[in-house]
Amino acid sequence: MKLSELLVGHDHEILQGDPGTVITAGTCFDAHRVSPGSLFIAVPGHREGGPESVGPAIARGAVAVLVDGATADLPAAAWMSDPAVCVVRVPDTRTAAAVVASRYHGDPGLAMDMVAITGTNGKTSVSYMVESVLRIAEQAVVGVIGTAGSRIGDELIPMPRSVLTTPESPDFQYLLGVMRDRDVSTVVLEATSMGLLTHRVDHSYIDVGIFTNLTQDHLDDHGTMANYRDAKLRLFKGLCRRAVVNVDDAVGAGIGALMPGAVTTYALDTDADYRATDLTMDAFGTRFTLHHAGRKYPAAIPVPGRFSVANALATVAACHLLGHDLRGLVAALDTMPPVPGRFERFETPRGTSVIVDYAHSPDSLDKVLSTIRDFATGQVITVFGCGGDRDITKRAEMGEIAGTHSDLCVLTSDNPRHEDPEAILDQITPGIAATGTRFERYADRRAAIEFALSAAGERDIVLIAGKGSEPYQTVGDTLIPFSDMATVRELAAVQG
Repeated sequence: MKLSELLVGHDHEILQGDPGTVITAGTCFDAHRVSPGSLFIAVPGHREGGPESVGPAIARGAVAVLVDGATADLPAAAWMSDPAVCVVRVPDTRTAAAVVASRYHGDPGLAMDMVAITGTNGKTSVSYMVESVLRIAEQAVVGVIGTAGSRIGDELIPMPRSVLTTPESPDFQYLLGVMRDRDVSTVVLEATSMGLLTHRVDHSYIDVGIFTNLTQDHLDDHGTMANYRDAKLRLFKGLCRRAVVNVDDAVGAGIGALMPGAVTTYALDTDADYRATDLTMDAFGTRFTLHHAGRKYPAAIPVPGRFSVANALATVAACHLLGHDLRGLVAALDTMPPVPGRFERFETPRGTSVIVDYAHSPDSLDKVLSTIRDFATGQVITVFGCGGDRDITKRAEMGEIAGTHSDLCVLTSDNPRHEDPEAILDQITPGIAATGTRFERYADRRAAIEFALSAAGERDIVLIAGKGSEPYQTVGDTLIPFSDMATVRELAAVQG
């Protein structure tokens, strides 16, 4: 496709070359992923690219380059070495990237039902639930893009390890193109705050945007809760046609004003379009009554907890909005497979229940532990830490939450990244100490899990929180293979 066709209607200035240049190898931000025929988009501050990488991108075969209006002083020598390369300046390369990437792949979002989920907690669980009920109720082919990678059904789509939960727009539109070409009917996307803020999902024609909740997290990226909230709300300011929102959450309750007449609500404690009452819970799931349009539907999910019921309401509401039969959706809830790393259960040979969960924020840890306390008959032992290079203000708070709900806490490394693991534990410790709950420290995560399992007996529950189904631990810039559940199974087999 010609570069001029990709940019039609978008503000731009030709700095060099022929805008009729044909792009044959896609668009990309990363200079090392450029191949002959590519359009290289020089996004300021991008780790693998940026204005400084224009020269290397051209050397690798880029036939055209987009540069940002903010880099007006970029030396022309970066591209003058090859006058055949077309160089175009746009006001903002991220905004332009979403447009040109979508057009290059034929606007694939138009060919499928698009569901995007945002919120602090529940994005992954809701994405799995939407996929599961559509597969069970209608044998639909569903694509998922999120924390665990990108896949069509059970088949992963190979992507570089550097690709984010919400991929950059060139990767995102490529994935949508693959899914369209594989006859996917519905795409479910986890829309992170940074993904929304940096325009990664612009121009993707989202049919339903889901808002789950807003609690403290990611202040390392956004600085304030107001900035974090505003990044989430971008989804409901022109990026989706309709919304499904949790009106038990104060931010969710305000979204109706952003999209008058286009918002469907769900709640447990507030009047809403989809509501749950009569919750009964045990260790294996939750039964409830779903209310919609004056009718009642008996429902069940194979996951305990009020938060799981809220996720189920969001799932049913979104799928029903897309035209799927409500009774079939509700029936499918009860037979959903477990979500990997989200309240994922295992029982050891000695009768200890182990739960692996992604809870890594104060709110999510509180909800998981409160749910466990509702059905626990023995000790609750919590293994957790806090991620490095992330919001340090939540560390003592998470310590206090863990201490409040647990009989024993085992502090350990999460993903320490570039921080000293022991320093992170030092910052968690005051919160636990204030509760008087016994705790131990093992910076080595495997050693922490081993100690917790050895300390637990029959009827006790061990919660391992923070990493969920992640298959690695990030230490410095290195990804070290590590799975919480695989480690539990291995240690449990040895301990007997």
